[in-house]
Amino acid sequence: MTAADNNIACRTVSFSVVILIISWVCSLPRTFSMLSKLGTASAFFTFISVLLATIFAGIQAHPAGYDPRPSFTTADGTPAVGGDPIVTAIPVAGTTFVAALNAFMNISYTFIGQITLPSFIAEMKDPREFPKALWACTIAEVILFSIVGAVVYAYVGNQYMTAPAFGSLEPLYKKVAFSFMIPTLIFLGVLYASVSARFVFFRVFENSRHKNDHTVVGWGVWTGILLVTWIFAFVIAEVIPFFSDLLSLMSSLFDSFFGFIFWGVAYFRMRKVDGSLELVKQGNIRAILMALLNLAIILIGIFFLTAGTYASVQSIVDAFNADQVGGVFTCVSNGL
Repeated sequence: MTAADNNIACRTVSFSVVILIISWVCSLPRTFSMLSKLGTASAFFTFISVLLATIFAGIQAHPAGYDPRPSFTTADGTPAVGGDPIVTAIPVAGTTFVAALNAFMNISYTFIGQITLPSFIAEMKDPREFPKALWACTIAEVILFSIVGAVVYAYVGNQYMTAPAFGSLEPLYKKVAFSFMIPTLIFLGVLYASVSARFVFFRVFENSRHKNDHTVVGWGVWTGILLVTWIFAFVIAEVIPFFSDLLSLMSSLFDSFFGFIFWGVAYFRMRKVDGSLELVKQGNIRAILMALLNLAIILIGIFFLTAGTYASVQSIVDAFNADQVGGVFTCVSNGL
């Protein structure tokens, strides 16, 4: 919201509180029937937002922060690269391991949403239809974001690219495009808060009537769990007040398990139950390839968890050491 606001007053924390309240209220429904309607609306707004961002990137005179000088020194004495946008197929010389992995973790966060899948499947009228929905969603997602990312990058280049890419647009274009993304950002928070709260709620009332019936106790506990969840999210957002590194940290800590390790381990456990692991011992080629694939998935998750967490934390430390942020619970704008 600070990205769409011109006021110089201390709005950063107050905007966060407003979003906390709105998101908490939107999270209150205990089933996905209502959230599915919000999800449809958020998908529409996301498409409009990224479409506008792509168009604006192509028609704007220069990316945000453009400087005609090929190299210059910023106001704080930091050397910087300017000139026309530089587009490369591989990282430019001097890119550090932390910077490269941080960028990769940012991208991966967009595509890894497997933590929500069990909850979706559990509430479907016909869970057997889920693979079709997942394939359709994934194909559309990959095509849309690949095209948008490639086009925006082609017009913005290495030296002016930001995360998210809206920050690379001129101020007016940025505000118009990003304004359509606000409903989606709220919905994503609501979705993950709801999924997280369901894990706790179902564990507390595992064999109780409060789990499915509309009781005062059930709704009171559900409301309280969500409130604690959102307060915790608010504190995290204020302690790590920069979008890119926060995404990288969440990707390394949570996507590593729910996106990779969980599913690889689940495969081996299911194959152990149905006896398919014996086929590996017998030399069955398909069984061996599937086992190797899922082992690779587990190893990728471990890499996310270890190297990804290191890169995310180191980037946060570097940002604080370089005074790139105003500190925790700061009045300094964290807008794009």
